[in-house]
Amino acid sequence: MGERRRLLPNPRFRAADDRSSPFASEDAAAGSRACQRGAMDDLATWLGTRGGIAHRRAALTAGYGAAAQRAAVDSGRALAIRRHWLALDDAPRALVAAARATARITCVTLARDRGWCIAECLDPEAALILWEAAVRAESISPDALRRVRWRSAAARRCAESVTGLSDSGLETIFMIRLAHWNLPIRHQAIVAGHPIDFLIGRHLAVQVDGWAYHSSSAQRTKDVALDAELTLRGYTVLRFTYAQVVHDWPAVERAIARAIAAGAAD
Repeated sequence: MGERRRLLPNPRFRAADDRSSPFASEDAAAGSRACQRGAMDDLATWLGTRGGIAHRRAALTAGYGAAAQRAAVDSGRALAIRRHWLALDDAPRALVAAARATARITCVTLARDRGWCIAECLDPEAALILWEAAVRAESISPDALRRVRWRSAAARRCAESVTGLSDSGLETIFMIRLAHWNLPIRHQAIVAGHPIDFLIGRHLAVQVDGWAYHSSSAQRTKDVALDAELTLRGYTVLRFTYAQVVHDWPAVERAIARAIAAGAAD
């Protein structure tokens, strides 16, 4: 057999492979910092998708370990709330307050956070206002709500009553309070190419003006122009403000009753 030769490492590549290289620790540290920055950015982005606040255990399950969480807090990208929560600076105040107090938020607080229109107390009218706002804000199908097996009679009544047509809580209030009149009412009827809040009978058009949508001069000009067009087409137009519907409902009822008695709905 021939002589066995011992293979020696090539000196040119030794420094690159040698763990004792003076650059190895610096490269490892730089890589570690880059990974930490990426993890912190990813964690902040993930928190944003969770509404700005999440439990540490949920972050751990999502792949953000203790080191990534600690780095995000130390860098100011996230806030540590007590021992168990992480939050962004712009997280909803109600959720942050609940986390600080180790409390749970109510469904009403959650609804407010989600941008739903809510009332201070959830009587049947207020409950339906909440459900209508939820359907609009969350793009929920009323039919899908009706297919749910609700445990309470109140929830079943709301599911049966919700339409998804209300642009505001004010419209829901109006519809609820006129429901017992048993009038032929079309909600969001299209007349002259424009949506009308309520069309009672054939020719009584009712508009309810919430402050958020009818406070500007430009919108007021559009409202006046539409009223004129409807009048020229033979419609009787009644327009009520938020204050009238909410605080002076008897006067609203009297105006509608007088219009119907005069034949405006025919």
